[in-house]
Amino acid sequence: MKPTARSIFVFWAPLAATWLMMAFEGPFLAAIIARLPDPKFNLAAHGVAVAFAILVEAPVIMIMSASMALVADAPSFRKLRNFTYGLNAVITVVMVAVLLPPVFHFVMQTLIGLPDEVSRLTYGALLILLPWPAAIGYRRFFQGLLIRAGLTRLVAYGTVMRLGVMTTTALVLYRVFSVPGAYAGAGALSTGVCLEAVASRWMARRTVRDILTGRGRREPPDEPLGYRGIARFYYPLALTSVLGLAVHPMLTFFMGRALYPVESLAVFPVVHALSFVFRAVGLSYQEVGVALLGRNNEHARVLARFAAGLGLVTSAALGLIAFTPLAHVWFATISGLPPDLVAFAILPARILAPFPALSVLLSFQRAILVKGHRTGPITGATAMEVMGIVATFIVLSNGFHWVGVTAAMAAFVVGRLASTAYLVLPCLRVLWQTPGAPGSV
Repeated sequence: MKPTARSIFVFWAPLAATWLMMAFEGPFLAAIIARLPDPKFNLAAHGVAVAFAILVEAPVIMIMSASMALVADAPSFRKLRNFTYGLNAVITVVMVAVLLPPVFHFVMQTLIGLPDEVSRLTYGALLILLPWPAAIGYRRFFQGLLIRAGLTRLVAYGTVMRLGVMTTTALVLYRVFSVPGAYAGAGALSTGVCLEAVASRWMARRTVRDILTGRGRREPPDEPLGYRGIARFYYPLALTSVLGLAVHPMLTFFMGRALYPVESLAVFPVVHALSFVFRAVGLSYQEVGVALLGRNNEHARVLARFAAGLGLVTSAALGLIAFTPLAHVWFATISGLPPDLVAFAILPARILAPFPALSVLLSFQRAILVKGHRTGPITGATAMEVMGIVATFIVLSNGFHWVGVTAAMAAFVVGRLASTAYLVLPCLRVLWQTPGAPGSV
């Protein structure tokens, strides 16, 4: 059955709600940290710790898409599950390696140049975040199975549970215990994600049982799925995530050496979190595309029209905040930034206004390529994005002497423009070569 705008919305809305709820984690935790002692140092430490934890988790981010695209029967389920567990073990070892004192001090103090107080707080926050990357991989595998079965609302329920636990943990640490803000934020994140991982496995129990007994079997692939095939499919996606998520710690490194380093490091997670609220609904569109494009991408046009409207609305919403007095309400009243930091946040937020629309476009492009098992160009596009970000930041910060956080946000936009432009031809090739797809031959 051809999807309509209404049916796309019904399928997409729980996934968008999930990403939106996750997007509010950042502003909420930043608001808590901003109201605790030493907000500038703790906000900076929280941003650095989360950036590195996200980089470590990068290889498992795309497991959800892999689970949707590759699990067709019991053997493919078991192989991808084992692959995921192995990947989780590897990233946990990497996280432990980062926490080894010689490694940590070399990265944070020698390379990034963090002040001693920020470095000390970052170490404690990263230690608390140790179980976080593996928990992300575990839950995304089972969430992919839920989306595959059309149970997108259960994914949203799990996120509601996660946010409830995270909020409770943060408020208890804020009001009852005298812990640094960076530790409170990390503790809330770890607790919430671990609980959501357990809840996702429990909610997927019937879906897993159907797959194992054959009731949830889809049309199997042309040849049995093996570990080599999984690696060949997933390697470009993992590399894409690593390259993409490396941008955050890389910019942390650059901002530590640009104008107003502490202010930039403190404001960066707050501005990034605001933009993520509006980008989140676009990030969820990748799974929508993989699930609804159709066997031969025959539903590409209707999904493209929905994506265009979604992109315009989300960018306009971010612009409404960034270019009006609502910016002061958000950064000063809601986020709790001191007046001197609010001044650093407004221009970067305005620069990011086009970013939500570009995120929707990129998600739809990736969906077309994942559905067509052409994951290689996704890595090339991400490499193009990273190069654009690095080049733009260096030019703006060194050549034009922009403030670090302002140069970083401008670099984000330029890099994303390069990435989406790079994927236009690969996506068109997939559609042209798919029988029954719009524009196919």
